[in-house]
Amino acid sequence: MIRSRRRASLAGQVLVLQLLVLAVVVLTGTVVTVLDERRDADAATEREVAAVAESVAWADSTAAGLLSPDPTAALQPQTERIRLATGIDFIVVMAPDRTRYTHTNPALIGQPFSGHIDRALAGETFTETYAGSLGPSIRAVTPVYSDGRIVGLVAAGVTRERIIDQFLRGLPLLLAVTAVALVLAALGSVLLSRRLRRQTLGLAPAELRTLYEHHDAVLHSIGEGLLVFDAGSDVAEVVNDEARRLLTLPDGPITRAQLPESLRTLGPGQVKDEVHLTGDRVLVVNQDPVSFEGRVIGTVTTLRDHTELQSITGELDSVRVFTESLRSQAHESANRLHTVVTMVELGRTEEAVAFATAELALSQHLIDRLTTAIAEPALAALLLGKVNQAAERGVDLTVTDDTALPTTGPLTARELVTLVGNLVDNAIDAAGTGAGDERPWVEVTMRSDGAELSVRVADSGPGMSAEALERATARGYSTKSDQRGLGLALVMQVITRHGGSITAEMTYGSVVLVRIPLGGNE
Repeated sequence: MIRSRRRASLAGQVLVLQLLVLAVVVLTGTVVTVLDERRDADAATEREVAAVAESVAWADSTAAGLLSPDPTAALQPQTERIRLATGIDFIVVMAPDRTRYTHTNPALIGQPFSGHIDRALAGETFTETYAGSLGPSIRAVTPVYSDGRIVGLVAAGVTRERIIDQFLRGLPLLLAVTAVALVLAALGSVLLSRRLRRQTLGLAPAELRTLYEHHDAVLHSIGEGLLVFDAGSDVAEVVNDEARRLLTLPDGPITRAQLPESLRTLGPGQVKDEVHLTGDRVLVVNQDPVSFEGRVIGTVTTLRDHTELQSITGELDSVRVFTESLRSQAHESANRLHTVVTMVELGRTEEAVAFATAELALSQHLIDRLTTAIAEPALAALLLGKVNQAAERGVDLTVTDDTALPTTGPLTARELVTLVGNLVDNAIDAAGTGAGDERPWVEVTMRSDGAELSVRVADSGPGMSAEALERATARGYSTKSDQRGLGLALVMQVITRHGGSITAEMTYGSVVLVRIPLGGNE
């Protein structure tokens, strides 16, 4: 969409404001400096004229000249030499009655001095600004003593015109420094504005506010968890509400150390639809690096909750297993029925009855044993289905006679099916990869003594090391080379939830043992 009226960018507005502020500050500083220089010049002039007046007054030749028959002849040449040497405008030596004996303008000699002399007659040296015969001037007046009495006065001064001329001679340098300062400040503002424009993408303040409001609304409304990290930083810049809920994160800043272990080790690279497990959730994780001007500035990680979907998938898998088991049993029953019918047709009725009775007794014995030993019907049905499924794959699956599970404690039927079903599935898969000529086998033992529930699944497969088991229970591990599964990770999720443990060892086969304390939840 093209705007009919483009607002000035934030960088542009800041630049204009900075230039105005800088101009005001520099000009104000210049005015203050000018006034300060003028004050300093006046103070320096006062000290100078006071020093000259006192030097002349304290000279013995001054008192002698005042007491001589012709004070002007004695003092005029001397005061003029001093005036020219010091660069002041006038030195006046006068009688106590104001009569001038010396002056820069000889025509004024003999005329009364214009200015205040009362404080000098009282013995004080003072300075003042006064408009005298040469115009406004800064002057100092001091008494001349001879034998302890005042025999005359000395006034020395510099006209305002000379002070202004001296100040104006230094003003170009001051203005040049001011101009350089203003140019440097403006240049710095322009550079800062360019940097700010790059960082704000040339957006106006209203656009930035709208962008923030939309950004904040999106973060709170999207159904996926979102984590944003800057490159090289361990503190998340953005953590939305859904991410806090999915990862059970507290309020406030979040660091990588607070994330589940599998998310802490993601790295800065791209991740697509990778499955991770937390304590009670199954998450699908995607991560993309964020680049700006050809460099990576951070990562964006999204989290999708697949816990319910995984649960439904597990239930569908169980239904599929049951369906395949029923299909297998139906197929096997048809074969047996055809066998019995054929034997009857051949007149071998006794053999037909014996065959049918033996098969029925074997199947019924397994069903009776499992339903008696295992209190949870869903678990018993799962094991019956796994027996038939394993048989179809050429694996002998047995449930040991010492299996006894009268109580399952805090575990729900779904958790039991997840725990045992995934352990058995992994064992069946692993048994088929074992070496040797013997028929693959899987053995399941479940016990509950009131304090602890234990599930032992052994198989004829190659087994797993402690490191392999740790990887398998972390997330997305599979013994199959063409995919990454969730079986053992889901098992670990159930175990962790109930404070249990899992170990793997190689004894009479590859053995995986799960222990879950029942505590007071029996």
